[in-house]
Amino acid sequence: MKKTTIIFHPKYFEVYASDPAAAQGRLDGAYKLLQTKGYEFIEPEIAQEDDILLVHTKAHFERIASKSSHLLTLSLLSAGGAICASEMAMSGTFSFGLIRPPGHHASADSCWGFCFFNNIAVAIKKLLNENKIKNALIVDFDLHFGDGTNGIFLNEDRVVYHHMDSITSLENFLNSTDNVDIVGVSAGFDRYINDWGGLLTLEDYKRLGEILGMFASHHANGRIFSVLEGGYNHRELGDCIYSYLTGLEQAIN
Repeated sequence: MKKTTIIFHPKYFEVYASDPAAAQGRLDGAYKLLQTKGYEFIEPEIAQEDDILLVHTKAHFERIASKSSHLLTLSLLSAGGAICASEMAMSGTFSFGLIRPPGHHASADSCWGFCFFNNIAVAIKKLLNENKIKNALIVDFDLHFGDGTNGIFLNEDRVVYHHMDSITSLENFLNSTDNVDIVGVSAGFDRYINDWGGLLTLEDYKRLGEILGMFASHHANGRIFSVLEGGYNHRELGDCIYSYLTGLEQAIN
């Protein structure tokens, strides 16, 4: 079975802020589990300022840069992870960005919710600007609505943003959605039964992977990439990600 490539950089282990997404040890368990399961890991390159300015204002970039050089580096590296994941998807490789900081609450000129730059928006906009795609679908299954992503693409006809209300609603939405060139997934795992949301099981995450994998297989030439957003149960985050990837891989293969 064709397996997903994990986009990861050792600097993602580093603590860059005082919020839950930046907490010490948040990614350690997921990293170890995915290694144990035999996934290949590759390191992304850092995003450049011009990449960030595709979706953010210069003033916003400078505000993040003024907070600390460490935060700026990690934020650029996270955006770089999303770019790498999207480029791998374009080449036919399933990819998952085990990245942080998250990004879906970062708007063009502001941010909140543990986010600084909008990773998935940067990646999709870069593909559009380079004429590698003509359109895209972004599905967000994080517990929280990605107001930043939605706002960035609100007047962009080539990109559809959809935040999942429930698995059934996602299925209904995808059943009525036309073909796209690529699917980007804001993969937040804070709906998990043992996380903030208390809603979804490991089997639910596997089902999510199957649903999105089937859509990508039939309606996006198999092009799909995912990037980590929320998910704060350090011990079980890896299990959630692995369940999702298992469903995705089974659906596409």
